[in-house]
Amino acid sequence: MSTEPTHLTPPEFAAMKARGEKIVMVTAYDTPGARLADEAGVDIVFVGDSAANNVLGYDGTTPISMDEMVMLARAARRGTHRAFFLVDMPLGSFQVSDEEAVRNAVRFVKDAGAEGVKLEGGGSSAARARAIVAAGIPVMGHIGLTPQSASMLGGLKAQGRTAAKARQLYADAQALQAAGCFAIVLEAVPARVALRISESLRIPTIGIGAGRDCDGQVLVWHDLLGITEGVTPRFVKRYANLAAETRQALETFTAEVRSGAFPADEHTYKIPESELALFESELDSGVMAGDASGDWF
Repeated sequence: MSTEPTHLTPPEFAAMKARGEKIVMVTAYDTPGARLADEAGVDIVFVGDSAANNVLGYDGTTPISMDEMVMLARAARRGTHRAFFLVDMPLGSFQVSDEEAVRNAVRFVKDAGAEGVKLEGGGSSAARARAIVAAGIPVMGHIGLTPQSASMLGGLKAQGRTAAKARQLYADAQALQAAGCFAIVLEAVPARVALRISESLRIPTIGIGAGRDCDGQVLVWHDLLGITEGVTPRFVKRYANLAAETRQALETFTAEVRSGAFPADEHTYKIPESELALFESELDSGVMAGDASGDWF
């Protein structure tokens, strides 16, 4: 009997919620990152539009294009085997119309191997989600702090901190579930609000800054590994400090190259003495001399 782990699909996430098992989701933007996350037992490997600032050097998530997302998703897909492979729909890829949303979701599936897509927002996003689901593509919703529309929300800050706004989040979550979403991200939502939303849904919630009572958690690759430097959101926990370790490694490499300590003998290849002697005798005798064109004579 095979002992290979089963590839995860959306129905299993609903079953995990029913069993009280937490779902783990991690972003990954390339093949090595996806492979390491997959091998670590992560349930969902996610190519987020956060690649815009974490990988491509943009100031925020909004400038990233479909072409850029497809390229990154193709790379991450090559490293994903057990986990469910999810791709973010960037700004402009689904807001215009249901037809445009379906077209771009299909492109992620056909060109990048996506098994599902995530889209931000409630309201009209529920209609977009319904259209994509109707096309046979699983959809994860995303409410609370939605970076693509952060300017309308007053910036990158917690959402649902008044009764009226909490009610709207609750209503958006119900609408996304009714539209056929298999899960919903709750970002920067008060923990008690996230708890009530999670309890009300049949589908799982994935929290990021939404407390421990969500059905799963997600963190950005660069944040949890300590590659991101400077101020990070309060919900980020660094599980390593790879920025400092990487910088130290590069500084050591630079110093050793300049001092001549690298490469050492163990980093070089050998040639048998007899072959070396033959090669050098040919050089010394002029057999290997070349003309100006580079032709041997």
